[in-house]
Amino acid sequence: MPADDKLLSLMRSVDTPTICNALELVAGRRLGEGFTRKPMVAADPKLPPIVGYARTATIACSAIPREPADALNARRLAYYEYIAAEPRPAVVVIEDEDEQSGLGAFWGEVQVSIHRGLGVAGGITNGSIRDLGTMDADFQLLAGSVMPSHAHVHLTAIDVTVTVLGMRVKPGDLVHGDRHGAVTVPPEMISELGHAIDLVQRRERPVIDAAHRPGFNVEALKRAWSEMEKIVS
Repeated sequence: MPADDKLLSLMRSVDTPTICNALELVAGRRLGEGFTRKPMVAADPKLPPIVGYARTATIACSAIPREPADALNARRLAYYEYIAAEPRPAVVVIEDEDEQSGLGAFWGEVQVSIHRGLGVAGGITNGSIRDLGTMDADFQLLAGSVMPSHAHVHLTAIDVTVTVLGMRVKPGDLVHGDRHGAVTVPPEMISELGHAIDLVQRRERPVIDAAHRPGFNVEALKRAWSEMEKIVS
């Protein structure tokens, strides 16, 4: 089932670790998959999370493309049509397939302007980004690195399953990302995610509040922890 506007808004209000915690509550166990497994660079760490349905693509950067220019141009135009389509919001997830990922940056001032204009909410890649400080300030990118050149960057496929820093993403997957990294939301967990987010926040509050009160000690921690464990629904 797709996420409704209320859930999407709630997801934008919390960070990616909270989403990961909420997914564990829904699953009833700790999870070791579904999220990025290496540190990422955020274009602006202060921007709010990006949330949306994945539009996926693969790129290569290190070598001159062997395909003719008209084939590359046709794929690029098809890609723009693809990312502009429903459902919204859309988050573009791009896998750099090169052995040395990130040699050339797909994302920079021009691509950010295009994607923002087409209504894309943000981008996630194991590749690189550039033009920090000149791209649109309200468009978040999460990337594997920062590089100065675009090298020979070109699209190799669109609307395919990709893997970005250990996170496997299928076209249409619901994705959440911020300066911590990114995570996918399994379709079967969407209906319970809103309640799980609320539960995570309510369960953490007794311990956090107690820890900030004067005179906090181990006994106070035990009481707060006991209160936390009583919050189960």
